[in-house]
Amino acid sequence: MSAKRDLSAPFRAAVEMYGLIEAGDHIAVGVSGGKDSIALLALLAELRRFYLHPFTLTAITLDPAFNGEEGDYSAVAALCGRLEVPYVLKRTKLWDAVQERIGDETPCSLCARLRRGTLHRVAKEAGCNKVALGHHQDDAAETVLMNLLLGATIGCFSPKSYLDRSDITLIRPMIFLTEQEIAAFVQREGLPIVKSRCPVDGVTHRQRAKELIGQLSETYGDVSHKITEALQKAHISGW
Repeated sequence: MSAKRDLSAPFRAAVEMYGLIEAGDHIAVGVSGGKDSIALLALLAELRRFYLHPFTLTAITLDPAFNGEEGDYSAVAALCGRLEVPYVLKRTKLWDAVQERIGDETPCSLCARLRRGTLHRVAKEAGCNKVALGHHQDDAAETVLMNLLLGATIGCFSPKSYLDRSDITLIRPMIFLTEQEIAAFVQREGLPIVKSRCPVDGVTHRQRAKELIGQLSETYGDVSHKITEALQKAHISGW
């Protein structure tokens, strides 16, 4: 399986600009089964074949067991087999924990926080020193907008960040790629997708931010690109 040049070039550019991958890294790829994480896995597996600094990969899926039912990730396991990437499927009760602990915090933010902690722990157990996440350019723009509108702050996730508590480094190699490009890549390469069974999928603050950016782009051009370009010019959040 080969990544097309229109994605591999900006993907590698992000890796090199922010020093995301170093020789000897063992990178855990968080694979939910959605298009973004699947594309990330495929692009990293391709980069591994020729990158100057040798690194290894392990794919990790956390099954939240939405509504008490285990998810079917057999297609992800098969893809990992084809890519020659070790695969760890961790069955959890994350959704039950969210239901029990939800209060003032939204289900999405609580679920994301619990999922992050579990992913970092499983990654360390697998011997990984870095975790790669599938956030892209549109995610970054939406995050900036949500932080501004909901928290009155200007900030975003960082391309690379070290977490002292878990002794692990988070990297986001797809920040120069758009959601549309990623979706086209996944379709073109025939990569498998595991549809999300999250009960609140599509009715989140992020979805509203996505829609607002789409509306603004009709008048002002590519707003997502302009927001991430502003992050870089002002060196906000490590961009």
